[in-house]
Amino acid sequence: MVSMNAVLLISFLLWSVGVAGVLIRRNALVILMCVELMLNAANLNFIAFARLSGTVHGQAFALLVMGFAAAEVAVGLALVVALYRKKGNIQVDEINLLKG
Repeated sequence: MVSMNAVLLISFLLWSVGVAGVLIRRNALVILMCVELMLNAANLNFIAFARLSGTVHGQAFALLVMGFAAAEVAVGLALVVALYRKKGNIQVDEINLLKG
């Protein structure tokens, strides 16, 4: 049996690594993976609080977040592939498609 403090600490560490990756990295695929890491940290919180309260509401929200994460991966990966085909790289700071 893992304590609630340990689960929340692990979730905070996962979320912190995800935020640091989004802010520091320049590769679009790595940024998408870090966003997934942040969503998984939120899922861990939902599951932990659902277990603490004895209801299944947190688990239902976690399933909903997993569905959103799958949609985000599909759309994000399609955008990354389209950008790679057009520009030849996926470095976020070098993409300026909105300029005329």
